[in-house]
Amino acid sequence: MNEANISLGPFVVYFLAVLAFVGTTLFLSHLLGQRRANAATNVPFESGALSVGSPQIHMAVEFYLIAIFFVIFDLETVFIFAWAVAFFELGWSGFAAIGLFIFILTVALVYELRSGALDWGIKTRTGSKKGNS
Repeated sequence: MNEANISLGPFVVYFLAVLAFVGTTLFLSHLLGQRRANAATNVPFESGALSVGSPQIHMAVEFYLIAIFFVIFDLETVFIFAWAVAFFELGWSGFAAIGLFIFILTVALVYELRSGALDWGIKTRTGSKKGNS
């Protein structure tokens, strides 16, 4: 296709039509919308239950670590599933590749277990302290 034949006219018309539609919708909802406001209107709730306490909850770092580890180790299932679908086409080289992949994941999991990344509770440091020779 030649670049000279491409016209931006339809795209500009479509963009302007979308802007006009969004603007009209917002204006009509403001014009026709409910104006009644009371104290309960601005109270946040979830599933019909009123919130209690501050939304600023202090979460332990372990929750975030577990979430990150879950994403990392859950993503492996996508690759293993894709390998399983193409098992016969990949042959022994594919089997060796997925074996290496699972071995690397196992080494990473063992490292996390030994380093204490998956331990809960109060963390204690091991090793020599500064100032002690």
